[in-house]
Amino acid sequence: MKLNKIFSDQIPALSEKEEDLLHQVKNTRTTPRDQRFPSQNQALHCWNRYNEWLVCLKQTGGDDDKCQAYRQYSLSICPGDWVENWDEARDEGRFAGVKN
Repeated sequence: MKLNKIFSDQIPALSEKEEDLLHQVKNTRTTPRDQRFPSQNQALHCWNRYNEWLVCLKQTGGDDDKCQAYRQYSLSICPGDWVENWDEARDEGRFAGVKN
């Protein structure tokens, strides 16, 4: 017996909002394992992923579409507050990482 058949044979009709949320969940990916960061503390991994996204933006002239995977990696591993603070610091020109 397949696991997905346990709950229901029919997929219920979804509203447009529910379809959008389902699409977002299905397309959310976390950062792949990185051998450079073997410990449980992932702070440095987070910092590197965020800066890899900035390097991509710099190399592509700010093309968000080409760098979306890097952004998603940083968002998946970094605490939201950190990302917000770094984004704000970049806007104010006081970010300690990769410069624009």
